[in-house]
Amino acid sequence: MTIVFVHGVPVTSAVWTPLIAELPESQQRDVVRLSPPGFGAVLPAGFGATFLGYRDWLIDELSRFSAPVDLVGHDFGGGYVLEVAMSRPDLLRSWVSDTIGGYEPDFTWHEIARIWQTPGDGERHIEETFSGDLAARTARMVAWGIPEPAAGEVALGQGPEMGRAILSLYRSVPENLLAERGRTLPAAAARPGLVPVATADLTAGSVALRHRAAQRAGARAVDLDGLGHWWMLQDPARAAGMLSDFWDGR
Repeated sequence: MTIVFVHGVPVTSAVWTPLIAELPESQQRDVVRLSPPGFGAVLPAGFGATFLGYRDWLIDELSRFSAPVDLVGHDFGGGYVLEVAMSRPDLLRSWVSDTIGGYEPDFTWHEIARIWQTPGDGERHIEETFSGDLAARTARMVAWGIPEPAAGEVALGQGPEMGRAILSLYRSVPENLLAERGRTLPAAAARPGLVPVATADLTAGSVALRHRAAQRAGARAVDLDGLGHWWMLQDPARAAGMLSDFWDGR
């Protein structure tokens, strides 16, 4: 089996390192990390850094594997995972997404997302977020809840290119578009799904909303009590155990 991890914003694949280290050795050997363009990978000229553009990028990447994969996504990566689960289940053995709440009609974007979606305000916020040297960016990521050493590794990949990708991505997904996409969420039930529900995550919608969305997708929801947006870094052993239990029990 191949296990594919896809991360979100404003980070790189370094966020997965502690979790992967906690997986059984047999599973570690099967891990592949895919970095979306602009987020630890080059942003090609002409690439449309939009939500559906990243979905198409992920479909293209997964089509290169010889067999269906177990796909895991965090943050916007979780959204791309769901898009694949709904439109190309033939590429998957299973899927994991922690951002399924965005597909509910009563979901609302968090404060920073609304800033990034606003012309002018978004540019100023991005410039501030990625300003300074490596130490300054690292300290900012620690303040955002990312522990060391992952914060420093993430900061290495941050810069103007990632900033441009963030603004394009967030401005491509107003709430009404996500709600429209959410109408087809039941199609994700074509493959076994898991929804980690970090109860202290303030960006992903309420716990009840995420459970409701998981039910519509035919997925298992697992509460991660006390963990926040960076659940895979806050308690990597617990996160790895949750994933292994899911894959072993499919």
